[in-house]
Amino acid sequence: MAIESRIRELGSRHENLERKIQEETSRPACDGTMLRELKRQKLRLKEEIEGLRARMH
Repeated sequence: MAIESRIRELGSRHENLERKIQEETSRPACDGTMLRELKRQKLRLKEEIEGLRARMH
């Protein structure tokens, strides 16, 4: 159960980062540095989620 809870928490953070990325890309003067960092964070979360899911099976 703890792993499932962690996956849900990470999934929520992943979705929040996706929204921030969408907001940043919709701005006329997109901050490329911030966008790259948000994408890196999102990728790290995705990898952690996948790793946890692999441990469950």
